[in-house]
This record gives sequence, structure tokens and C-alpha cells, in this order.
Amino acid sequence: MPDADQALVLLDTHIWVGVATGDQRLQVPSFLRSVSRWTSTSSMRVSVISVWEVAMLETKRRITFSVSCLEWVQRALRIPGMVLASLTPEIAVESSRLPGNFHGDPADRIIVATARSLGATLVTQDERILAYCRAHHLNAIAPSRTH
Repeated sequence: MPDADQALVLLDTHIWVGVATGDQRLQVPSFLRSVSRWTSTSSMRVSVISVWEVAMLETKRRITFSVSCLEWVQRALRIPGMVLASLTPEIAVESSRLPGNFHGDPADRIIVATARSLGATLVTQDERILAYCRAHHLNAIAPSRTH
């Protein structure tokens, strides 16, 4: 696996939310050092589908914000080093043709296809995605496993 500290990384939705909210579960020293490096090199990406996922989670009251959802998203996208990754036609098509066996969740498929398209390492704690990555279809790191 390439050194994720030196390359582009794509944050899975829950990691983006956790970074933006200072989630205690992500307060692993090695992960915080990595975030600091990614911030300084503007190498963090978040998929536009993660914006949709956050809005859906907020609509379903699975997460709440002290400001409107749109304002929260706008603030979270202004985190230093964070860049919004667009949904391109290539990513949309790739998401329907992922190699190997990948589950059917459309948002996860788009996130994985985005990481593959960007040549980025995916930062996630999603065990299904990590299992897919262990089959050598994508580079991934989990915050508790960063160096």
C-alpha cells in the first residue's frame, strides 16, 4: 500500500463527519498526525455523495447539528486541506462496474469508485469496504490502523 500520508486520501462519510466534529473515536494520535499532514498538503478529498449522505442522516435524525445541515456542510468543506470530489460520468459508470464482489449500497459504490478514479487511499472504518480493499481492489486505511 502506498504511504497515505504522501498521497491523496478520500474520507468516507463517517470519517469526514468525525473529523469535522472532533469525534473522540478518531482521536488516535497517529491518525491526528496523518490529518495534520493531509491538511498541510491539501490532499483530503470528500465525495459529493457524502454531502447527500450527511443530509439523509440529518433528515432521518441519525445525526443532528447546531446549525442548518447546509451550513454544517459548507463549514465542513472549509476544513483546511479539504477538497470536494465531484461525481463525474466516469465515476458513475465505474461505480456500476467495480471489480470483485462489492455490496449494492449506491453511496458506498460511488465512494469506492471515486477513490479508485482519483488513485486515492480511502479512509474508512466500514468493515465491508475494508474487506473489499483487502482483496486488493483499493487501498484503504482505518484511523485506528494509520501510522
